Amino acid sequence: MNPFEKDVQCKRNDAMDSGVGFIVSFVFFALIYIIPVVIDFVSR
Repeated sequence: MNPFEKDVQCKRNDAMDSGVGFIVSFVFFALIYIIPVVIDFVSR
């Protein structure tokens, strides 16, 4: 067995971390899309 498998540093679930990363990146790209749309709507 790999010695790193016996002594893990973080015992958190990887699915939670990947879910948080997905949500953060989704919100970031959504903001990149929403901000110009709002600016275009306001400047009319």
